[in-house]
Amino acid sequence: MHTFYYADHERHNPAQFSQYASTGGRYSYLELPERVKIIRDAVRAAQLGPIISPGDFGIEPIGEIHDYGMLNLLQSGYRLLRETTLNPPYVPDTFSVRTYSKHVPRSVLGLLGYYAFDTYAPILEHTWSVAYWSAQTAISAAALVLAGSDRIAYALCRPPGHHASVSLFGGYCYLNNAAIAANWLVQQGQRVAIVDIDYHHGNGTQSIFYNRSDVLFCSLHADPFNEYPYYWGYADEYGEGAGQNHNFNFPLPRGTQEAQYLRTLEQALTKVRLFVPDVVMVSLGLDVVEGDPDGGFRLVTSSLAAIGAMLRELDLPVVVVQEGGYRLDVLGESAVAFFQGLLGR
Repeated sequence: MHTFYYADHERHNPAQFSQYASTGGRYSYLELPERVKIIRDAVRAAQLGPIISPGDFGIEPIGEIHDYGMLNLLQSGYRLLRETTLNPPYVPDTFSVRTYSKHVPRSVLGLLGYYAFDTYAPILEHTWSVAYWSAQTAISAAALVLAGSDRIAYALCRPPGHHASVSLFGGYCYLNNAAIAANWLVQQGQRVAIVDIDYHHGNGTQSIFYNRSDVLFCSLHADPFNEYPYYWGYADEYGEGAGQNHNFNFPLPRGTQEAQYLRTLEQALTKVRLFVPDVVMVSLGLDVVEGDPDGGFRLVTSSLAAIGAMLRELDLPVVVVQEGGYRLDVLGESAVAFFQGLLGR
């Protein structure tokens, strides 16, 4: 297994702002640089394979997925916001209700609320460059698997991406790493099945492929009736148009334990087998582990190994893209357990 890791990810760190890093307030920020450093160190200590830097595939694969206006805001927003009287971190104070407003504002403050759907993805000085390289990390993992250099590649992405859609960012996510890499694989002639096992629904990934038949999206997640992101991820969302019956959601109740989770995962993997993909992409959320501060399931470390083993049984090339996971004391061992199951160790 090859792991791709971008060392300068820590330049994006909203938690450096005390008012944003509050553990009890509305702006609690859990997506810390320590997360992926802990996982990297655990992967290295477990000798799961080489850890290498991503290559640069340019802006084109990103532009194939995301709206130009949103990309422009992410690239230039910090500079423009610095010219206002506001201080970082920059988050919206007004949100666009797009079913009502069809106009795109010119004001950078208006644009911030037009493209962001919550306050958990602030724009900082290095946000764009770090998000850009997070996407390149995912594409690099996909390219390695496509080349046949390894059947399993791990994109240790930060920031995560599965909440970002074509023209919306939020939930710690700016660019949808998994969707960008999956689309890149499709352009190389591959059929891709995405299995999202983060605690939260991958609303951005679903939205991007909702009308497409060349990518299958299956997601196991906390029931959005009660959990973030609230407005997406219901069991009756099957895709539209060409994408009909290419989107499958498996919402689960808070407190879900291993037996129920694995039974549900088998249902999702049945959909994957029927799709007959060339490559499986896994959006890996380690926030499914019991005690995660942003989770609510009751899975344990060995549960991650069982999940990995079930994915191994597909006998297909796998690209793993890191999403959530915020319980720092077990993050490394959880990741290693998943990969040991996936690798058959």
